[in-house]
Amino acid sequence: MAFFAVRYTYTDDTAGLDRVRPSHRSFLASLTDGPLVASGPLAGADQPSALLLLRAESAAEVTGALDPDPFWEAGLIAERAVEEWNPIIGIFAEN
Repeated sequence: MAFFAVRYTYTDDTAGLDRVRPSHRSFLASLTDGPLVASGPLAGADQPSALLLLRAESAAEVTGALDPDPFWEAGLIAERAVEEWNPIIGIFAEN
């Protein structure tokens, strides 16, 4: 299995993000027994955004796992970038 880094860039719909956030976080928590390794907001980013780290066989598997995200379904993610990540040093390299 490979690691994938996913960057979510959110829309500027603050009210929508606040309204859907509990469902979004519950959804992500449900993935921690599966592909999701870690997730959280990016501090100091130009636009509100988050980084998610997943383990999967392919980018298609990652997008399939994330498509039901309530933020995605509500159109609150302006951009979702999925990239395979190859950790060489550190805790993730050991897995």
